[in-house]
Amino acid sequence: MPYPPNRKRTALALVAAAAVAPAAVLAAAPAAHAAVVDVDYACQTPIGPKGAVSPIDITAVRAGSGYRLTMSFRKGVSSSPVELGKGAMNPSAVIRVGGADQGTVAVSGPPNATAIPANTSIRISDLSGTYTPRRGGKVTFTAGVLTIKALGTTTTCTPKNNPGPSLELDVTAAGSGGSGGGAQLPRTGPLDSAVALGTFGGTVLLAGAAGALWLTRRA
Repeated sequence: MPYPPNRKRTALALVAAAAVAPAAVLAAAPAAHAAVVDVDYACQTPIGPKGAVSPIDITAVRAGSGYRLTMSFRKGVSSSPVELGKGAMNPSAVIRVGGADQGTVAVSGPPNATAIPANTSIRISDLSGTYTPRRGGKVTFTAGVLTIKALGTTTTCTPKNNPGPSLELDVTAAGSGGSGGGAQLPRTGPLDSAVALGTFGGTVLLAGAAGALWLTRRA
């Protein structure tokens, strides 16, 4: 049985809306572009210079007025001539912020969960930190200096190949787009209330004295 003209037009409209809906949802989501970038690290270690290339990606998750950044290493970047026991290595790094905003974000991760045998590649755990935008727009995040502390020594690894960003994100600065808030009177605490009551009492006292004086003069 054929559809009446009105019902047919309604059905076609619903099909068209369903087809467009995923695109609309995608358009409404924050624009982000992520990539795994090979970072060529030059490391200054206690036993001399070392080098290694590690693919790195950076992800971001909205957290309040900022973003929780996570820097992940796909490959180890250094090694130790002696075994590193469980919990002996503490990694940290900086992520360089560019584009519409500028600066760095400090990220860190947990110590090694298991012992690392001597002369084997050191796999860095995921490093995380919080980024709070100061300016809105397209912001890039690029792997920066990596620091590894172990057994009282410090190894510093610096990217030497000028790597590109691992993440580009459209961000909104905290407080932007809002009314900015009007001027508000300070909220008083117990001490302020006591002072305010004392002042009010003094005012009443003065008003009473003035009234008595006025009545005396009238009399």
